[in-house]
Amino acid sequence: MQVNNLTIDELKALIRETVRETIEEFLADPDANQTIKENFKQELLAIQKRREAGFKGIPIAEVMQKLDLGNG
Repeated sequence: MQVNNLTIDELKALIRETVRETIEEFLADPDANQTIKENFKQELLAIQKRREAGFKGIPIAEVMQKLDLGNG
């Protein structure tokens, strides 16, 4: 599968799945380094603060357009 063959919905699903897998990796290992967990927690809190301030990131349609992938 190539990114340029994905529709917007397929790209969104791929990103969501990647994020889910990444979160699971951070949370799955009870013996993981506490520093990593704390850094991850701080990053999640920073994301939450940005969202509360109104920043919602780059719309997927804009990403697709910038990557010239909106042809799907």
